[in-house]
Amino acid sequence: MTAQDPTTAQGHYHYQVIRRAIDVIDEAGPAMSLEQIAGAVRMSPAHFQRVFSTWVGVSPKRYQQFLALDHAKDLLARRFTTLETADAVGLSGSGRLHDLFLRWEAMSPGEYARAGEGLTIRWGWFDSPFDLALVMATDRGICGLALAGEIGAEAAMDDLRTRWPKADFVEDPMALKPEVEAMFGQKGEARLHMIGAPFQIKVWEALIRVPTGHVTTYSEIAGAIGRPKAMRAVGTAVGRNPVGWIIPCHRALRKSGELGGYHWGLPVKRALLAWEAAREGVGAA
Repeated sequence: MTAQDPTTAQGHYHYQVIRRAIDVIDEAGPAMSLEQIAGAVRMSPAHFQRVFSTWVGVSPKRYQQFLALDHAKDLLARRFTTLETADAVGLSGSGRLHDLFLRWEAMSPGEYARAGEGLTIRWGWFDSPFDLALVMATDRGICGLALAGEIGAEAAMDDLRTRWPKADFVEDPMALKPEVEAMFGQKGEARLHMIGAPFQIKVWEALIRVPTGHVTTYSEIAGAIGRPKAMRAVGTAVGRNPVGWIIPCHRALRKSGELGGYHWGLPVKRALLAWEAAREGVGAA
């Protein structure tokens, strides 16, 4: 089964149910029974199992396993693919938002230095498969995506606005709707307008090449961009990725297999990795 479109009324309702269930599972760990999880979201076990499996792609029990830290370590051990290998065997396309076509361009260093002066950035709030999302875009494409469930709407807005303090921000969700539908509904081509320093752009380009269902490390990214000793700077650039999920900074782990941090909240990172692993059949029985 495929995930429902979160922009539909039923899809939105099921998303909210699953979001609460993920929170319950994340807090309680793998020992919680199906009956207990279903009771926490006020559904019968059978109905909850159907809704959850339709949305996530695997059973609640299997998802509990994907959420575990041990799974992240297993993912790193068995599904780690170096960026150079991914390029060599043509894997880069499969990492682009589940085969969604991406067309992107980066702001020039001079434009970046002007902190968005003269730039109009439209914004709006949207439901996403993962949480309430703040989306921002210029005429050239999406430049910001914040997942606000963990940090809150106000913090998400402040975070993105302060990246381009001199830009003119206009609330206009209808203007963004085609891009959002392409991004979340996989309908058509999503355009990206990346606004960052040259080093950050290189790191973000490397992240795009990490295939869905695979992970990489900060040191691997550093090597891939020709700066093998710049792991700390790479980590900072990963954390400053303004377009979470599309540029998959959640796929960057520590070399030990630990998840590391995540700008939009560590529970979100764990859920993203589990959601992708479920769809790719990673470790499926």
